Amino acid sequence: MTETAAATPRVDYRTEPGAYRHWKLHVDGATARLTLDIAEDGGIRPGYKLKLNSYDLGVDIELHDALNRVRFEHPGVRTVIVTSSKDRIFCSGANIFMLGLSSHAWKVNFCKFTNETRNGIEDSSRHSGLKFIAAVNGACAGGGYELALACDEIVLVDDRSSSVSLPEVPLLGVLPGTGGLTRVTDKRRVRHDLADIFCTSVEGVRGQRAVQWRLVDAAVKPAQFPAHVQARAQALAAGSHRPAGAKGVALPRLERGETADGLQYEYVTVAIDRARRTATFTVMAPGGAQPQDIAAIEAAGAAWWPLAMARQLDDAILSMRTNELDIGTWILKTAGDAQAVLAADATLHAHRDHWFVRETLGALRRTLARLDVSSRSLFALVDEGSCFAGTLAELAFCADRAYMLALPDDADKAPKLTLSELNFGTFPMVTDQSRLARRFYEESEPLAAARAAIGRPLDADAALALGLVTAAPDDIDWADEIRIALEERAAMSPDSLTGLEANLRFAGKENMTTRIFGRLTAWQNWIFQRPNAVGARGALKVYGTGEKANFDLHRV
Repeated sequence: MTETAAATPRVDYRTEPGAYRHWKLHVDGATARLTLDIAEDGGIRPGYKLKLNSYDLGVDIELHDALNRVRFEHPGVRTVIVTSSKDRIFCSGANIFMLGLSSHAWKVNFCKFTNETRNGIEDSSRHSGLKFIAAVNGACAGGGYELALACDEIVLVDDRSSSVSLPEVPLLGVLPGTGGLTRVTDKRRVRHDLADIFCTSVEGVRGQRAVQWRLVDAAVKPAQFPAHVQARAQALAAGSHRPAGAKGVALPRLERGETADGLQYEYVTVAIDRARRTATFTVMAPGGAQPQDIAAIEAAGAAWWPLAMARQLDDAILSMRTNELDIGTWILKTAGDAQAVLAADATLHAHRDHWFVRETLGALRRTLARLDVSSRSLFALVDEGSCFAGTLAELAFCADRAYMLALPDDADKAPKLTLSELNFGTFPMVTDQSRLARRFYEESEPLAAARAAIGRPLDADAALALGLVTAAPDDIDWADEIRIALEERAAMSPDSLTGLEANLRFAGKENMTTRIFGRLTAWQNWIFQRPNAVGARGALKVYGTGEKANFDLHRV
């Protein structure tokens, strides 16, 4: 049996600033300051100390929460300064002793979540006008530099000792795990020969050379460092569209019930079948009258269905990834009133330029993207009582397969799938494509046919004809076809499925983010499959061929 909740405490991704052990969040007008001050004895698991501002999963859980606090609770913030409170050390990266003590699965999930959190910084910069400055006030190595690379600008203190470095290859014989190589070339545009020197040097690069090589944007003497960082924060804030003076929306702690075989939230439930190694995620439509204008949306706050559902689904995905390693197939279902979902979509679309609606769309976008890169088989079941409509239809398009029940003799009970405007680009995948565009390889004819069906409830035959579902068994064959499909999936090699699904989910377009995930997986296949983990010399074990074969992370 793999490492499970029975062997180790379950990880809880829910936290709040008052419970942080490693980060301090301070807001001053249009600027927020996120200060890294990692508690050595504050590891999320026993057996290691987080020395030199090195981090583990618990540190990134707090960072993820802090970013959401800035997004929603502080809409007037336009620039976030990321820095350290420790003397002469910014961050030394992921804690190698933690990695050495961890299972393959733990390291996989740790690196995946860390990547998504870094990508979330860039997502907010791109979509929300929230800009980030890394104020590197000490040595900055490995994952610490990768955190800085996710920011819009990097300012390095020029004190003759502080440097930036990616020393994983010379020190550990592994690749940087959270996008370092890719951002150095694709984002920072460091010349490849200089990048080769940089990534094979232990001591890193300091001062003006770091500027000349494009590793940082500025190297500033200690006396001028605080003023320069503040000036750059103000300059970036001037170009942001985040509203000054807007009242934020508090994010209360998520309420959830938890049993041995499931999770229960207001709008999301997860039911685990351990014998079949499946988990059924059911996402519910809103109930009752929903806000239609900004005043009512703001009054609803975090209880507004699109945001509440996104937060609950996000927490469920993260909890299942980390705590339920043996559950290889996730079944995606929906329930409720499709018209209520479509009405919520119409409200989201109508007010998409308002800061709170924009941030809610961002939360939905990032949550759906977690499904795309989750190393689980995803099957969507569109059956009686389903409401795969608009935003919730994205769940079917995330899936590796979507089965839709055909009821030719009972049209009233037959499930329907309904598209909305939001299915055509509002929630792009990490490839920057809508899921429908990915589905149809951006071919104009099937996309146009799908767009023409916006707002029309589609039964199984119509959805199948448009290419929106995989198969449409009738009620006589439904139970057997679903059972056989799930049993066949459970019988296959999980590692092989991971490579297969990654190839098929992300065929076509590539960008910086897809390359980050691809290179991460090459790194994890190397280090995580070796028996004595960090620093050991061993054979490279790779499943599949090429980056895309390993785009996703291995399930256990």
